[in-house]
Amino acid sequence: MVHHGYTRFERARILGARALQISMGAPAFLQPDGSTMDPLSIALDEYDRGLIPITPRRVLHDNH
Repeated sequence: MVHHGYTRFERARILGARALQISMGAPAFLQPDGSTMDPLSIALDEYDRGLIPITPRRVLHDNH
């Protein structure tokens, strides 16, 4: 698994959003191998290969 510098919460949000897109009919960025047909497995494979073009937006707070 490739570490992309995201927190576990950002990773979960990215995977959830991508799995939802796939389940709603969006084309996959890779060819499913036949054994992984569920949207989350496809999203995980895309994430591990760095193919998902979703970037979380981080808001930095100034605590003065």
